Order: sequence, then structure tokens, then C-alpha cells
Amino acid sequence: MTLLAFSRILASQGERPELEFKFHPKRRWRFDLALPQHRVAIEIEGGVWTNGRHVRGKGFLSDIEKYNEAAVLGWRVLRFTPDMLDGLVPLATLARMGIGVRKVATR
Repeated sequence: MTLLAFSRILASQGERPELEFKFHPKRRWRFDLALPQHRVAIEIEGGVWTNGRHVRGKGFLSDIEKYNEAAVLGWRVLRFTPDMLDGLVPLATLARMGIGVRKVATR
């Protein structure tokens, strides 16, 4: 499933998801998807099995800096892989947080 399709599911549940949401006042950092009204961000971490940017040294360190700064600003950052997005794991996680509370089955 694409992130756009996932955002449409969230919107159908009454949420207001924003793709590529710029959360920092000075840096260019963006969340893959954000629910600003809840201060919850979703990041899709690709390349887990192919030595992608998010798991290599520099990319990993940059992500740590970004996620820590997001926490300082009051954001909760949820991280998922593309496979988890296909299985609707993020929806189930958000439901456990009381966001988009319709019951969702996972694989």
C-alpha cells in the first residue's frame, strides 16, 4: 500500500493526515506522514533488507538527530517498514493510541 492510500484510510476515519509534513521551524526535516492534531508522526523506514539509507551509518545518525529533535518538540514518532504498511500495522498501532479508533485487523 502506498502512503497516499494509507492517508486516505486515515481521512476516512475522520483524521486529518498530512504527507511530507515540515515539523521543524528551522530545519528542512519532514515526516512522511503526520497527524498534527495529535502530534503523531509516521515514518516509513525503507531499505531494511537492502542496506538502504535508513540503516547505513550516516542516514541512521541523521534519523536519530531528526527523531530526537521531534521528541523535544513534543512529537511521538512511529516507525514502520513498507511491509508493515501493507499489513495495516500502523493503523492498529494508532487505534491502540485512540487515534482512528475503528477496529482494524492485522495479518
